[in-house]
Amino acid sequence: MPHILILGAGITGMTTAYALLKRGYRVTVIDRNRYAAMETSFANGGQLSASNAEVWNSWSTVSKGMSWMLRRDAPLLLNPTPTWHKYSWLAEFLACIPNYEDSTVATTRLAIESRRHLFAMAQDEGIDFDLERRGILHVYYDREGLEGAAKVNELLKKGGLDRRSVSAEEIRSIEPALNTKFFGGFFTPSDSTGDIHKFTTGLAEACKRHGATFVFDADVLRIKAGDQVSVDWRPTNDSKSGSTILNGDAVVVCAGVGSRQFAAMLGDRVNVYPVKGYSITVNLEDEKSKNGAPWVSLLDDRAKIVTSRLGEDRFRVAGTAEFNGIDRDIRSDRIRPLTDWVRSLFPSVSTSRVVPWAGLRPMMPNMLPIVRQGKRPRVFYNTGHGHLGWTLSAATSELVSDLIDSSCLK
Repeated sequence: MPHILILGAGITGMTTAYALLKRGYRVTVIDRNRYAAMETSFANGGQLSASNAEVWNSWSTVSKGMSWMLRRDAPLLLNPTPTWHKYSWLAEFLACIPNYEDSTVATTRLAIESRRHLFAMAQDEGIDFDLERRGILHVYYDREGLEGAAKVNELLKKGGLDRRSVSAEEIRSIEPALNTKFFGGFFTPSDSTGDIHKFTTGLAEACKRHGATFVFDADVLRIKAGDQVSVDWRPTNDSKSGSTILNGDAVVVCAGVGSRQFAAMLGDRVNVYPVKGYSITVNLEDEKSKNGAPWVSLLDDRAKIVTSRLGEDRFRVAGTAEFNGIDRDIRSDRIRPLTDWVRSLFPSVSTSRVVPWAGLRPMMPNMLPIVRQGKRPRVFYNTGHGHLGWTLSAATSELVSDLIDSSCLK
């Protein structure tokens, strides 16, 4: 069988590797980190959320973003310093607003399909990733927010999602830890949560068992595609070392925000932009905190914050979107709103030991992942999943594997 090189060992790279291995391909995964899942797949919000499939291409998002520009703690923050990539990306983002409804419906369908493949992987390989299948609860503080959500709900229903409205009283019955007064909400029973890092590293181990080769600590210098594909690399952070060439029959770019650079090496344009998100992991070290933290996953639409309960003793809280280029710095003024939100809504939860994190979401202007062949016949892309990488990747990995199956490789 052909030998496929995969660039990236995050969730998309691992699901792609697994899908190809199951079809009989030889697979080598290349990543610049020492282990799998060390960047965007390390500590995200934990939601497997078809209910969060609404794309951001709307005038409502633009209006909120403009109103938040002067707030350092805003849920969406745009660094106004001009760069060609940022402003050309934003122009394309605005041009995609007319496709808002169709893109939301398409994303919903893809998310629902992805669940089937992801749960099958976990079951077949015995991957423990703190899965909680308790649904996701979206909460709203006023009538205006709830009415806006109802319009989105019609699109989610069109995509096949069962998401129902709930009253303030029903919110409390679904998640008793919530004592805040809400106007209403929406509940999606079929959504779930888990630890993306544990899932991805577990899947990497499964790929090894199925024969995959991993090349870690690899800084990719050049990629060439002709009769074969060659990847020229050297050890990360060792500019004095000589390079090594890996040859394969095809390459799949699953490199998150690095995909743009790799695509340029191959003569393609993949316009991913790094949109930074933050999370905190609250360690629940006493019974009061464990009992006071919610088990049902939440999405607070006003604060743009999501939560996941990761077993008995961890509570993940994530949110914010920051347009600031390749910047992985963890800013205290962006972490503080997450901690303050926990203290406000769940006062019995101790925030004395909180682990902050920041990651870069690889977003396309239309908010849809790229799953396609490159200009050259041995080049393929599965990237640009934005904030829904874990939710969508198990399905897009099947799609890119179908493309490879139908190509001239076999």
